[in-house]
Amino acid sequence: MPLESSPDKPQPLARVVSGLRGWIERTGDIWVEGQVLEINRRNTATQYLKLRDLRADVSATLTCSRLVLDAAGPLTEGATVAAWVKARMFERTTQLTFECREIRPVGEGQLLARLEQLKRTLQAEGLFDPVRKKRLPFAPAVIGLVSGANSDAERDVITNTRRRWPAARFEVRHTPVQGPDAANAIMAALADLDANPAVEVVVIARGGGSLEDLLPFSDEGLVRAVAAARTPVVSAIGHEKDSPILDNVADLRASTPTDAARRIVPDAVEELAMVAQHRTRLLNAVSSRLDNEQRHLDQLRSRPVLVNPLASFEVHDEALRLLRQSLRTSIARVVTHEHQEVEHLLGRVRSLSPQRTLERGYAILSDGSDTITSVHQVDEADDLMAWVHDGQIILEVRQAIPHPEDTSRPHETRTTQERV
Repeated sequence: MPLESSPDKPQPLARVVSGLRGWIERTGDIWVEGQVLEINRRNTATQYLKLRDLRADVSATLTCSRLVLDAAGPLTEGATVAAWVKARMFERTTQLTFECREIRPVGEGQLLARLEQLKRTLQAEGLFDPVRKKRLPFAPAVIGLVSGANSDAERDVITNTRRRWPAARFEVRHTPVQGPDAANAIMAALADLDANPAVEVVVIARGGGSLEDLLPFSDEGLVRAVAAARTPVVSAIGHEKDSPILDNVADLRASTPTDAARRIVPDAVEELAMVAQHRTRLLNAVSSRLDNEQRHLDQLRSRPVLVNPLASFEVHDEALRLLRQSLRTSIARVVTHEHQEVEHLLGRVRSLSPQRTLERGYAILSDGSDTITSVHQVDEADDLMAWVHDGQIILEVRQAIPHPEDTSRPHETRTTQERV
């Protein structure tokens, strides 16, 4: 029912807004197409997007749940989407918004979502793992090249490679680089080059293009063929901003075909300069080492033992001479001492010997069998033998006179011959 109003009987604003809200929310759900201008993800249940019309300067705000936004895939700003929406209006601010119940990428956005899904699948299989990537040879003698016939990409790779490394040779395979047959043709060329043992690295090159033009380089079959290749593969597709799935699985991603030429071969001029630099450093190092060794040798030669090798023997010879002299002196001293000791002992022995006693005037008497030590051992007229220091004397007993204090036998008067 239309509301009646006049300057004298105006309608309350809230009533008007409520009526508008009721009329807006009676509209049904509808699919709308637009370009994503802004995505505002929050830590709440409600997420916000802003869409604009592709042909008119009209924009609108959409609200949706986190589940709806995640189900749409990897949405990016600038993507074209189809959104299933329901018009809503907030009475307090009279702001018109759309409640979004489903989002589907369309056109390029749909294509990007499909490629992103394929990328996630391949990544989950480990085809993008850095440990699977093969190291490129330092200076490959033969380089395989897959590119369009007479293309700028081919000329960029070959020209810049030979400018850097003139000895490089190419095995070129021309294939379509866009269209439905491009992926199969590139796979066949890759298999041919991979089977050639002379080819040390393969470059797949193409100039820039639209997303649809570069689709063959995101083909699942081609990506798996590159991952399974024995030869290292370099991806040189488009410009810096272009990034087909081939870039993720290739052993090396070059931003452009020219960059690929720079990455697959060294610069001969730089390498020669580096060789010259290293030769100079090596010569300096060898010269320095020789100088150090010569100084060390001179120091060794200046040592006394090398200046006069016999010097140490002379020192030891002098020490040995002194030791000999000391030994002789010690031996002489010991011999003299022992000789003196022997003479002393000999003197003592001689002083105690019977001969020495005889030399002092004593004599030894014997009856021929026993030595006479007592007057009681002889009788008058016995013949005795007297030993003196220079011979023997025969004696006859005339008398044996005992000492007065000797009471061992009766006193007898005997005649004895006096000692001569």
